[in-house]
Amino acid sequence: MFSPEGPRLRELAVQALSSVERGYDLLAPKFDHTPFRTPDSVLDAVASALRRTGPFDTGLDLCCGTGAGVGVLARVCRHGVTGVDFSAGMLAVARERVRPSGPRVSWVRADARALPFGPAFDLVVSFGAFGHFLPRELPGLFAQVHSVLRPGGAFAFPVVAPPRPASRAYWMLLAFDMAMRVRNAVWRPPFVMYYRAFRMGDVRRELERAGFRVELQPLPEFGRRRDGSPRVRMVVARRLP
Repeated sequence: MFSPEGPRLRELAVQALSSVERGYDLLAPKFDHTPFRTPDSVLDAVASALRRTGPFDTGLDLCCGTGAGVGVLARVCRHGVTGVDFSAGMLAVARERVRPSGPRVSWVRADARALPFGPAFDLVVSFGAFGHFLPRELPGLFAQVHSVLRPGGAFAFPVVAPPRPASRAYWMLLAFDMAMRVRNAVWRPPFVMYYRAFRMGDVRRELERAGFRVELQPLPEFGRRRDGSPRVRMVVARRLP
């Protein structure tokens, strides 16, 4: 994160004291040099899994950021790919850096909670964005995704198994979320970014309520934990007719 290409501590502090939109506008030029970008290993694994599920005609990368997921969609969609994000800065970087061969690519600035599309897509993906939505916002978010998918279309995203309570990762994430809650209690505008708010049981329930049939597909590239459960899975939610 603090390599010459990545943001400095002061830049991250300014971002954290901004709104989510303004924070990402500021971070955009260096975002791809931070741990916040989804690793290529995850992107490649999801692309491989989607190839087994597809092909698809049109795809949407929800909260596309600098466009890493658009590259995944370009590998599995035949006719068109769209990236949508509410940060103008992130979209500017995406337009400059992501130019995949194959299907045409479009970039749209919009809030994921109010998507400006009809049922135009066969596939929607999202990578690493759900921590920016509070649990009470999930029903509306999933309703928006449902509305832009054609019947039978898929909403797919990777989910990493939560760390065990005794692990160092668990306490690091807990400390981060607590720090964000304190920050939002004393500073405005709020910066919504909670790593532990996206719980699979709640997510599955809200997807089904929104009109999806939900499947969980292990991503074998990441192996299994000691209890035999997958380390990383891909959620595939199919829009019911």
